[in-house]
Amino acid sequence: MASNKKNQNKRSNVLVVTEAILIAYVCYIAHFIMLQLGHTLPVELEALAVNIGVMTIVILLCSLSVGLYETKLRETFRGIIRRIFVSVGLSYFVVEIVLEALFSNMKIEGYFLPASLCMVIIVLVLFRYFTNRLGLLGLGRVSIVVLGAGERASIIERRMRRDVDRIGFDLLGFIPVPGDNREEGIRNEKLIHLNIEQNLQQFVAENDIEEVIIACDQRRGTLPIDVLFDCRLRGVEVTDLLDFMERETGQIVVNLMYPSWVIYSNGFQTQNYLRDALDYSINAFLATLVLFFAWPFMLLTALIIYLDDGHRTKTSVFYKQERVGLNGKLFKIVKFRSMRPDAEKDGAKWASVNDNRVTRIGQFIRKYRIDELPQLWNVFKGEMSFIGPRPERPQFVEQLVREIPYYNQRHNVKPGLAGWAQLNYPYGASIEDSMEKLKFDLYYVKHQSLLLDMLILIRTVEVVLFGKGR
Repeated sequence: MASNKKNQNKRSNVLVVTEAILIAYVCYIAHFIMLQLGHTLPVELEALAVNIGVMTIVILLCSLSVGLYETKLRETFRGIIRRIFVSVGLSYFVVEIVLEALFSNMKIEGYFLPASLCMVIIVLVLFRYFTNRLGLLGLGRVSIVVLGAGERASIIERRMRRDVDRIGFDLLGFIPVPGDNREEGIRNEKLIHLNIEQNLQQFVAENDIEEVIIACDQRRGTLPIDVLFDCRLRGVEVTDLLDFMERETGQIVVNLMYPSWVIYSNGFQTQNYLRDALDYSINAFLATLVLFFAWPFMLLTALIIYLDDGHRTKTSVFYKQERVGLNGKLFKIVKFRSMRPDAEKDGAKWASVNDNRVTRIGQFIRKYRIDELPQLWNVFKGEMSFIGPRPERPQFVEQLVREIPYYNQRHNVKPGLAGWAQLNYPYGASIEDSMEKLKFDLYYVKHQSLLLDMLILIRTVEVVLFGKGR
């Protein structure tokens, strides 16, 4: 255990030194580029060294303050990106204050500081990506063992079969526990048979285990509480299966949820008061910005739909449909019509891949999400946000609430034009699909923040530009 701790500290120290060198070098390159572009003035070498030194130290301290050098950091890569943005953003203000207060005569004016920090963000994100992805410096991968080999534990085997699903950890195996449902349990993974009361602590120490995942089917009377308590005191993480799956997959496994986990887990509350206070203002601003650039495409789309079949069928180019919004309140969503006028003559139906009710124009505008643009009106009315779970039809919601546990909890936030579920599970045309999308929707409800919203917006642009939508 001591050697494990020593190795962790060594990796952390190497990471700090490596990133310090990268930050200093990037700041030097940024000054050279700004100098060539004429956006800053030549300075003495001493002044340049002071500016770069202050920026490097401040960024390292801010990164340390947000946990980027924590040896026990258990974070997704998305979470690491958010921490980098926060640390570098905070550094901007600290560097300005330090340079103005202590080195005002040496401060480099112009675009040097913002350009340097923008480049630092890009380089640090890329550096963390490759170190995590390739396992460089021993970062991004932890040694774990799963306590349990039954039905609950088997979700790891089913959902995380590929190597790409296990980038963040090395799984040594599954330890069967009395009470596990072995008939529905682990099939193809390595099983580790040992007496958990007598030998688990020794096994953890000898194999440098950094995290134990609790995934047994029956907890009462089967868990070695004293052993796990001792492991925790020695720095070994003890993580519930639900928390582990949430962290590694970006979803909440709804069918494994239990009330006490919801009650005691972090999240499911909005702690960002600025985000709450400016919710409508931010969404209205974004809607205005999108409308400013998109109105020619919207006008052209409306004209094409009218010429395609609107003038012949005397049907509107827009399609209004009742949806379920915040706290279950109904509202009328507005979209460009992408289906035939008689698409639902036999009642509400799930949309499907290659749906024969979709028009020729409808296939194109659905692929590039153009049919969603009129929903900017719903954003202006305050019925929708830019980011949130996609609103569903009340006919389907009634059925889904009966058949899917916790489905109603997705209505605790405003529905959105784009959502976490749409990025990770892009098509939903059945109850089974709705269950899968709910896992991502609840993850968003639990972790909603400005930074997560920004990440979803950025990735949604990729979906629109490359036509990855439905």
